[in-house]
Amino acid sequence: MTKITSTTSTKKAIRENETANHTIVVKLGTSVLTGGGLTLNRAHMVSLVRQCAFLHQQGHKIIVVTSGAIAAGRAHLNYPELPKTMASKQLLAAVGQTRLIQEWETLFDIYGLNIGQMLLTRADLNDRERFLNARDTLVALLDNSIIPVVNENDAVATTEIKVGDNDNLSALVGILAGADKLLLLTDQPGLFTADPRSNPHAELIREVHTIDETLRNLAGGSVGGLGTGGMATKLQAADVARRAGIEVVIAAGSRPDVIIEIANDQSVGTRFLPLECPLESRKRWILAGPPPAGDIIVDGGAMTALTERGSSLLAKGIIEIKGTFQRGEVARIFDTNGKLLARGLCRYSSKDLVLIAGKHSHDIYQILGYEYGSVAIHRDDLVVI
Repeated sequence: MTKITSTTSTKKAIRENETANHTIVVKLGTSVLTGGGLTLNRAHMVSLVRQCAFLHQQGHKIIVVTSGAIAAGRAHLNYPELPKTMASKQLLAAVGQTRLIQEWETLFDIYGLNIGQMLLTRADLNDRERFLNARDTLVALLDNSIIPVVNENDAVATTEIKVGDNDNLSALVGILAGADKLLLLTDQPGLFTADPRSNPHAELIREVHTIDETLRNLAGGSVGGLGTGGMATKLQAADVARRAGIEVVIAAGSRPDVIIEIANDQSVGTRFLPLECPLESRKRWILAGPPPAGDIIVDGGAMTALTERGSSLLAKGIIEIKGTFQRGEVARIFDTNGKLLARGLCRYSSKDLVLIAGKHSHDIYQILGYEYGSVAIHRDDLVVI
């Protein structure tokens, strides 16, 4: 077994935080794993594994969310000319995923650590039972000192069931694991006030308390063209994770000891503070699991009741229904200006809600001939955004 080492400054930080053991999700983008090249950079992957192993030895629980399957497959097949289709990507992912996981297994074995592969799709998170099963597997691996290595199951995922990028997947994994920290490692030092590639006066944003439209406008696309996520998807992931009480840091994966530094609360990259009141398990699933099936537009009174008083959504406050959805599916709730207010599990179908919109709760049975309760969405099934 190889001895694990760290820098002097890192050792000092670890001594100061040695009692704070956390569950940490480390998301590694394709650009980080390849160093900007076309093939996996094994030397850099060894450095990343060494850092994860060091933190594991300190008592932290580490989860790796890895990109790179398609890049590994393309390199292994000697960069074949393939049609730009979903089937071609799935072919490369099927070939590359085995190479990628073998590489991780070999590297973690240097430090005497076992890994467990988890391949997920959106469908695994949409269904409540499958969500809980995935969570139980993840927790079991961590409890047995096994490093979960997670990737999206690109070889079988279709557009309808894809998470779409590993930034958002890592946020969902963080929610599954009840993580304390999510590290989004990329080819940039963090989020800047402007594009640092074209603006020499751009400054690194060290800490973020609120994710708003101004911040989203600062996010650009993927730089290297190797992965599917840019800074915009990292903001999406950070927004989801911090609502579940997870601290998020975007930082450069090429920085020496970056994982250890962030784990020990050193000022690295851009830090997104978690919300003060993390969501309970059921609401985490509503936020992170199923995509919305439709939209509900509400009036000012309902908006105030939802956002300021923590009330349930009543039919009387509904102005308009968009989309078609069934009872028990997730819908988004907007105000009349198009601002997203909440997500929730509907007690009535869209067809029913069209009929009872604007009506008092005691009129529901008379209108429909049946009722599933006096509210359209109960506050226990609702996440205010």
